[in-house]
Amino acid sequence: MTRLRFLLLGAFALIASTSMAANLRVSAASSLTDALHDIARIYERDAHDTLLFDFGASSTLARQIAEGAPSDVFFSADELKMDQLQQRGYIVKASRRSILSNTLVIIVPSDSNLQIKSPADLADNAISNIAVAEPQSVPAGIYAKEYLRAHHVWDRIKDKIIPTENVRAALAAVESGNVQTGIVYRSDALNSRAVRIAFEVPASEGPKISYPVAIVGDSKQKASAQKFIDFLLSPPAQEVFRKYGFIIK
Repeated sequence: MTRLRFLLLGAFALIASTSMAANLRVSAASSLTDALHDIARIYERDAHDTLLFDFGASSTLARQIAEGAPSDVFFSADELKMDQLQQRGYIVKASRRSILSNTLVIIVPSDSNLQIKSPADLADNAISNIAVAEPQSVPAGIYAKEYLRAHHVWDRIKDKIIPTENVRAALAAVESGNVQTGIVYRSDALNSRAVRIAFEVPASEGPKISYPVAIVGDSKQKASAQKFIDFLLSPPAQEVFRKYGFIIK
Protein backbone atom coordinates (compact mmCIF):
# COMPACT_ATOMS: atom_id res chain seq x y z
CA MET A 1 0.00 0.00 0.00
CA THR A 2 2.88 2.34 0.83
CA ARG A 3 4.46 1.68 -2.55
CA LEU A 4 1.13 2.31 -4.31
CA ARG A 5 0.71 5.56 -2.45
CA PHE A 6 4.22 6.60 -3.46
CA LEU A 7 3.50 5.86 -7.13
CA LEU A 8 0.24 7.79 -7.01
CA LEU A 9 1.93 10.79 -5.43
CA GLY A 10 4.59 10.65 -8.12
CA ALA A 11 1.96 10.50 -10.85
CA PHE A 12 0.09 13.45 -9.36
CA ALA A 13 3.31 15.43 -9.14
CA LEU A 14 4.06 14.69 -12.80
CA ILE A 15 0.58 15.77 -13.84
CA ALA A 16 0.87 18.95 -11.80
CA SER A 17 4.24 19.86 -13.28
CA THR A 18 2.98 19.18 -16.78
CA SER A 19 -0.12 21.30 -16.27
CA MET A 20 2.04 24.16 -15.04
CA ALA A 21 4.14 24.13 -18.22
CA ALA A 22 3.19 26.90 -20.62
CA ASN A 23 2.98 27.11 -24.38
CA LEU A 24 4.24 30.65 -24.70
CA ARG A 25 3.53 32.57 -27.92
CA VAL A 26 6.32 35.01 -28.76
CA SER A 27 5.87 37.58 -31.53
CA ALA A 28 9.41 38.64 -32.49
CA ALA A 29 11.17 40.72 -35.12
CA SER A 30 12.53 38.58 -37.94
CA SER A 31 16.11 39.70 -37.23
CA LEU A 32 15.90 37.82 -33.91
CA THR A 33 15.12 34.46 -35.55
CA ASP A 34 18.45 32.67 -35.18
CA ALA A 35 19.28 34.01 -31.73
CA LEU A 36 15.87 33.19 -30.28
CA HIS A 37 15.90 29.66 -31.68
CA ASP A 38 19.20 29.08 -29.87
CA ILE A 39 17.88 30.67 -26.70
CA ALA A 40 14.74 28.53 -26.90
CA ARG A 41 16.79 25.34 -26.74
CA ILE A 42 18.31 26.47 -23.44
CA TYR A 43 15.13 27.93 -22.01
CA GLU A 44 12.80 25.05 -22.83
CA ARG A 45 15.20 22.54 -21.32
CA ASP A 46 15.38 24.39 -18.00
CA ALA A 47 11.96 26.06 -17.72
CA HIS A 48 9.94 23.18 -19.22
CA ASP A 49 7.84 25.71 -21.15
CA THR A 50 7.41 25.56 -24.91
CA LEU A 51 8.11 28.68 -26.97
CA LEU A 52 5.96 29.17 -30.06
CA PHE A 53 7.53 31.85 -32.27
CA ASP A 54 5.89 34.11 -34.81
CA PHE A 55 8.65 35.96 -36.65
CA GLY A 56 8.01 38.89 -38.96
CA ALA A 57 8.26 42.62 -39.44
CA SER A 58 7.64 44.40 -36.14
CA SER A 59 5.00 46.55 -37.84
CA THR A 60 3.08 43.47 -38.99
CA LEU A 61 3.30 41.79 -35.59
CA ALA A 62 2.17 44.94 -33.78
CA ARG A 63 -0.83 45.23 -36.08
CA GLN A 64 -1.73 41.59 -35.50
CA ILE A 65 -1.56 42.03 -31.73
CA ALA A 66 -3.76 45.13 -31.94
CA GLU A 67 -6.25 43.11 -33.99
CA GLY A 68 -6.41 40.41 -31.32
CA ALA A 69 -4.00 37.78 -32.59
CA PRO A 70 -2.98 35.50 -29.68
CA SER A 71 0.44 36.43 -28.28
CA ASP A 72 2.08 36.48 -24.87
CA VAL A 73 5.32 38.36 -25.57
CA PHE A 74 6.14 41.05 -28.14
CA PHE A 75 9.83 41.54 -29.01
CA SER A 76 10.12 44.50 -31.38
CA ALA A 77 13.01 45.83 -33.44
CA ASP A 78 12.11 49.42 -32.62
CA GLU A 79 10.62 51.50 -29.84
CA LEU A 80 7.92 53.15 -31.96
CA LYS A 81 5.94 49.96 -32.56
CA MET A 82 6.05 49.21 -28.83
CA ASP A 83 5.07 52.82 -28.03
CA GLN A 84 2.01 52.53 -30.27
CA LEU A 85 0.84 49.36 -28.54
CA GLN A 86 1.55 50.76 -25.10
CA GLN A 87 -0.45 53.94 -25.81
CA ARG A 88 -3.45 51.78 -26.73
CA GLY A 89 -3.09 49.52 -23.70
CA TYR A 90 -2.04 46.40 -25.61
CA ILE A 91 1.08 45.66 -23.55
CA VAL A 92 1.89 45.52 -19.84
CA LYS A 93 3.84 48.75 -19.36
CA ALA A 94 5.66 47.58 -16.22
CA SER A 95 7.10 44.58 -18.08
CA ARG A 96 8.68 46.60 -20.89
CA ARG A 97 12.46 46.37 -21.23
CA SER A 98 14.79 47.63 -23.96
CA ILE A 99 17.56 45.07 -24.05
CA LEU A 100 19.38 45.06 -27.40
CA SER A 101 20.82 47.30 -30.07
CA ASN A 102 22.26 46.71 -33.53
CA THR A 103 23.98 48.49 -36.40
CA LEU A 104 23.29 48.72 -40.12
CA VAL A 105 25.50 47.33 -42.86
CA ILE A 106 25.49 47.47 -46.65
CA ILE A 107 25.87 43.98 -48.09
CA VAL A 108 26.60 42.44 -51.47
CA PRO A 109 26.65 38.81 -52.63
CA SER A 110 29.77 37.06 -51.38
CA ASP A 111 31.12 36.70 -54.95
CA SER A 112 30.40 40.31 -55.94
CA ASN A 113 33.20 42.65 -57.00
CA LEU A 114 31.30 45.75 -55.93
CA GLN A 115 33.26 48.05 -53.66
CA ILE A 116 31.23 50.34 -51.39
CA LYS A 117 33.23 52.67 -49.18
CA SER A 118 30.46 55.07 -48.18
CA PRO A 119 26.68 55.35 -48.51
CA ALA A 120 27.22 57.83 -51.36
CA ASP A 121 28.60 54.97 -53.47
CA LEU A 122 25.06 53.56 -53.67
CA ALA A 123 24.26 56.39 -56.10
CA ASP A 124 26.85 55.11 -58.57
CA ASN A 125 25.46 54.08 -61.96
CA ALA A 126 27.00 50.62 -61.49
CA ILE A 127 24.34 49.92 -58.85
CA SER A 128 20.80 49.63 -60.16
CA ASN A 129 18.94 47.99 -57.26
CA ILE A 130 19.13 47.98 -53.46
CA ALA A 131 17.07 45.67 -51.23
CA VAL A 132 15.74 47.36 -48.11
CA ALA A 133 12.96 46.32 -45.72
CA GLU A 134 9.83 48.38 -46.44
CA PRO A 135 11.07 51.91 -45.54
CA GLN A 136 7.63 53.27 -44.65
CA SER A 137 6.75 50.78 -41.93
CA VAL A 138 9.38 48.12 -41.16
CA PRO A 139 12.01 49.13 -38.57
CA ALA A 140 15.07 48.04 -40.58
CA GLY A 141 13.81 50.01 -43.58
CA ILE A 142 12.93 53.04 -41.48
CA TYR A 143 16.40 52.99 -39.91
CA ALA A 144 18.02 52.68 -43.37
CA LYS A 145 16.00 55.56 -44.80
CA GLU A 146 16.80 57.72 -41.76
CA TYR A 147 20.52 57.04 -42.16
CA LEU A 148 20.57 57.66 -45.91
CA ARG A 149 18.61 60.89 -45.53
CA ALA A 150 21.04 62.12 -42.90
CA HIS A 151 23.84 61.59 -45.42
CA HIS A 152 21.90 63.24 -48.26
CA VAL A 153 21.77 60.02 -50.28
CA TRP A 154 18.14 58.89 -50.05
CA ASP A 155 16.73 61.19 -52.75
CA ARG A 156 19.50 60.13 -55.13
CA ILE A 157 18.82 56.40 -54.77
CA LYS A 158 15.12 56.07 -53.86
CA ASP A 159 14.26 54.89 -57.39
CA LYS A 160 16.69 51.99 -56.94
CA ILE A 161 15.09 50.75 -53.73
CA ILE A 162 13.52 47.29 -53.81
CA PRO A 163 11.26 47.20 -50.70
CA THR A 164 10.86 43.83 -48.99
CA GLU A 165 8.48 42.43 -46.40
CA ASN A 166 11.09 42.39 -43.64
CA VAL A 167 14.85 42.52 -43.12
CA ARG A 168 15.29 38.78 -43.64
CA ALA A 169 13.64 39.12 -47.05
CA ALA A 170 16.13 41.88 -47.94
CA LEU A 171 18.96 39.59 -46.87
CA ALA A 172 17.53 36.72 -48.96
CA ALA A 173 17.26 38.96 -52.02
CA VAL A 174 20.99 39.71 -51.85
CA GLU A 175 21.89 36.11 -50.99
CA SER A 176 20.11 34.90 -54.12
CA GLY A 177 21.85 37.44 -56.33
CA ASN A 178 18.52 38.91 -57.42
CA VAL A 179 19.71 42.33 -56.28
CA GLN A 180 23.19 43.80 -56.27
CA THR A 181 23.22 45.14 -52.75
CA GLY A 182 21.07 45.65 -49.68
CA ILE A 183 20.93 47.27 -46.27
CA VAL A 184 20.33 44.99 -43.28
CA TYR A 185 21.32 44.63 -39.66
CA ARG A 186 24.87 43.59 -38.91
CA SER A 187 23.52 40.60 -36.95
CA ASP A 188 21.81 39.29 -40.11
CA ALA A 189 24.86 39.71 -42.32
CA LEU A 190 27.27 38.06 -39.88
CA ASN A 191 25.32 34.84 -39.97
CA SER A 192 25.11 34.45 -43.75
CA ARG A 193 27.83 32.87 -45.87
CA ALA A 194 26.15 34.05 -49.06
CA VAL A 195 26.84 37.76 -48.48
CA ARG A 196 29.72 39.92 -47.39
CA ILE A 197 29.67 43.24 -45.61
CA ALA A 198 30.76 45.93 -48.04
CA PHE A 199 30.29 48.84 -45.64
CA GLU A 200 29.47 48.96 -41.96
CA VAL A 201 27.68 52.00 -40.60
CA PRO A 202 29.55 53.23 -37.50
CA ALA A 203 27.32 53.06 -34.45
CA SER A 204 28.11 56.72 -33.73
CA GLU A 205 26.77 57.77 -37.15
CA GLY A 206 23.84 55.43 -37.54
CA PRO A 207 20.30 55.55 -36.17
CA LYS A 208 19.69 54.59 -32.56
CA ILE A 209 18.47 51.02 -32.94
CA SER A 210 16.64 49.56 -29.97
CA TYR A 211 14.86 46.24 -29.34
CA PRO A 212 12.21 46.43 -26.58
CA VAL A 213 10.29 43.42 -25.22
CA ALA A 214 7.07 43.33 -23.19
CA ILE A 215 4.19 41.14 -22.09
CA VAL A 216 1.10 41.41 -24.27
CA GLY A 217 -1.85 42.74 -22.29
CA ASP A 218 -4.25 39.98 -23.31
CA SER A 219 -1.85 37.20 -22.35
CA LYS A 220 -3.36 34.56 -20.07
CA GLN A 221 0.15 33.45 -19.06
CA LYS A 222 1.68 36.63 -17.71
CA ALA A 223 3.78 34.89 -15.05
CA SER A 224 5.36 32.59 -17.64
CA ALA A 225 5.81 35.51 -20.02
CA GLN A 226 7.63 37.49 -17.33
CA LYS A 227 9.83 34.48 -16.57
CA PHE A 228 10.87 34.35 -20.23
CA ILE A 229 11.62 38.08 -20.35
CA ASP A 230 13.71 37.73 -17.19
CA PHE A 231 15.65 34.95 -18.89
CA LEU A 232 16.35 37.19 -21.90
CA LEU A 233 18.16 39.51 -19.47
CA SER A 234 20.27 36.68 -18.03
CA PRO A 235 23.95 36.01 -18.89
CA PRO A 236 23.22 32.79 -20.89
CA ALA A 237 20.75 34.59 -23.16
CA GLN A 238 22.97 37.65 -23.51
CA GLU A 239 25.86 35.42 -24.53
CA VAL A 240 23.72 34.05 -27.37
CA PHE A 241 22.72 37.54 -28.49
CA ARG A 242 26.38 38.60 -28.58
CA LYS A 243 27.27 35.51 -30.60
CA TYR A 244 24.79 36.60 -33.24
CA GLY A 245 26.14 40.14 -33.43
CA PHE A 246 23.67 42.04 -31.26
CA ILE A 247 24.75 44.76 -28.86
CA ILE A 248 23.63 44.36 -25.25
CA LYS A 249 22.22 47.60 -23.82
